[in-house]
Amino acid sequence: MNIGINIGYLVAAALFIFGLKGLSHPRTAVRGNLLGATGMLLAVVLTLLDRQIISFEWILVGLVIGAGFGVILAVKVQMTQMPQLVALFNGFGGGASALVAGAALIEAALLTTAPSTQMTVSTAASGLIGAVTFWGSLIAFGKLQGIISSKPAKIPAHQLLNGILLLASLGLGALIVLDPSATWVYWILVAVASALGVLMVMPIGGADMPVVISLLNSFSGLAAAATGFVLLNNVLIISGSLVGASGLILTNLMCKAMNRSLGNVLFGGVGGTIAAADDVYAGKIKSTSPDEVAMLLEGARRVVIVPGYGMAVAQAQYAVRDLTNLLESRGTEVEFGIHPVAGRMPGHMNVLLAEANIPYDKLKTMEEINPTFEQTDVVIVLGANDTVNPAAREADSGPLAGMPILDVDKARTVVVIKRSLSPGFAGVPNPLFAADNTLMLFGDGKQMVTEIIAALKEA
Repeated sequence: MNIGINIGYLVAAALFIFGLKGLSHPRTAVRGNLLGATGMLLAVVLTLLDRQIISFEWILVGLVIGAGFGVILAVKVQMTQMPQLVALFNGFGGGASALVAGAALIEAALLTTAPSTQMTVSTAASGLIGAVTFWGSLIAFGKLQGIISSKPAKIPAHQLLNGILLLASLGLGALIVLDPSATWVYWILVAVASALGVLMVMPIGGADMPVVISLLNSFSGLAAAATGFVLLNNVLIISGSLVGASGLILTNLMCKAMNRSLGNVLFGGVGGTIAAADDVYAGKIKSTSPDEVAMLLEGARRVVIVPGYGMAVAQAQYAVRDLTNLLESRGTEVEFGIHPVAGRMPGHMNVLLAEANIPYDKLKTMEEINPTFEQTDVVIVLGANDTVNPAAREADSGPLAGMPILDVDKARTVVVIKRSLSPGFAGVPNPLFAADNTLMLFGDGKQMVTEIIAALKEA
């Protein structure tokens, strides 16, 4: 039986790996997601067959409740709220790992069996990482949802507090290893680690939430892997390690895209200061109208659309698709420039545009699209801010210093669709808005794009 179960676990692990491979490209993402889900289903079924289940009734109750919540979330949650949902899922994964590890420790104490060192070390690791992940993810959710201010919270000596909490957590973990029967120590560890999770994320600004979500995703995988060692479950170890490793790789890539270190993201408090904009904007802003933008687009041979979080908020992706189809029907080349950290989670813009059936080959990375801006007639910046801010090239310090951006200012004409001149999450005024080749179209993104389409059709 064990040989058959382990072979099944191996198949599940292979499905996870092929699933992750599929998720690396939009064209294969759906298939990758299906492969991963199939692997997880196989792993769950095999675990239920292999383990000494006390009560399948309670498991079924849990499955029904969990499936019910899953269906509700899938139907109700808007695509604009996907970052918040991902943050919650990360937190639930970490919280579940901490609770399962704690239950296993209590079970060992009740059976008066001396747990192995592997189990106690893994239990302590699961409690520490899981609690940090759960509460850190809840804070990230609150910031993304607007329940908590997206600005970095000013916490006196927060780095010192974090260091003290981390050392205390490690000390409590050592006590668990030395005396596993003292299960109460585990729950103190969870409480201290929970405080660490809150204080770790609170000082981080909204501009850095994509990196934080990716890092917490990695933490949830590491917590699951640790719990796998507690339960001696191979597939949990493998799947948790895959999530942990892939999350760390993605976090590193996003930090490189922002030209910042992970330490700077976690401890820098970027996004707290909103600079005065009078010197940047005063007397230099040129407003436009949908009719004028339509006239520009009529004569354009090449158009690049740069989406940002404002497009997500306005739910403008379908209007953007209609504009793209209309322009292409008139012989205009249309492409999309996607910054690695656009939106509020990795791949946010790709997900929204894929939802609107924008062809994958039109979505260009920053490296692909930047060399083409000088040959672009019109760039439409839809709700983006920090990712197109030329100040990043010149700043020696500050939130955007050195961050690679989309070079939209090099195009012949730039049309920025935005509700106001308010700065992005980094709090830095954008000189692009006052550039000689920039026109500002103020208003809701979806409404403005719809009016541009109407004006084009009337022309």
